[in-house]
Amino acid sequence: MAKLTKNQKEVKGKFDSHKLYELPEACALLKDITYTKFDASVELHVNLGVDPRKANQMVRGVVTLPNGTGKVVRVLVLCTPDKVEEAKAAGADYVGLDEYIDKIKGGWTDIDVVICTPSVMAKVGPIGRILGPRGLMPNPKTGTVTMDIAGAVKAVKAGKIDFKVDKTGIVHTAIGKVSFTPEAINQNAKAVISEIIKLKPQTLKGTYLKAAAICTTMSPAIKLDVKTFTADK
Repeated sequence: MAKLTKNQKEVKGKFDSHKLYELPEACALLKDITYTKFDASVELHVNLGVDPRKANQMVRGVVTLPNGTGKVVRVLVLCTPDKVEEAKAAGADYVGLDEYIDKIKGGWTDIDVVICTPSVMAKVGPIGRILGPRGLMPNPKTGTVTMDIAGAVKAVKAGKIDFKVDKTGIVHTAIGKVSFTPEAINQNAKAVISEIIKLKPQTLKGTYLKAAAICTTMSPAIKLDVKTFTADK
């Protein structure tokens, strides 16, 4: 068995890996068990009792984190010339159409979010095989296919994120940085959890929230007491 490092020993002594923690306590504990020299991301993982293979049990949503994501979000807007100035004024990092579609076809994906207008979707469609696997494909359900380009860009810059359950029934999403205060992390986590609860499929029978955990990029996961989320009433 490999020997524990000094930091690992300290972490082991600060929390119980088998205990179910309430969210506020877990958010405070995160800062004590993270020893990275960089500003690690905080991640929330929620295991749902759904079958993602069934269309009526697919859980997908959008939420604006009260305290933002803590990272610089690079936004590409694909639009016609009449929307270019609107996109730039709203803070988009890259704005255009054909030139960026060609760049993406050439392998460029140095972006975090792609927003477009409905009128250009015919041109965006062919690059879906590149954008899709990276979670970058614009989608009306997440507000990234819209005529309100300015509103969409500002929302993303302010901390709007989208999430969806994966094929194993788990929602994974980043909700901030370890440099945030415990209160800020707690508020962001509650915003995501509240939205997940709202999205509970009406056809679902049995337990919806099965388990949840919160962690940072390189910290152990802290198990959360899902009973305190009041989902299964």
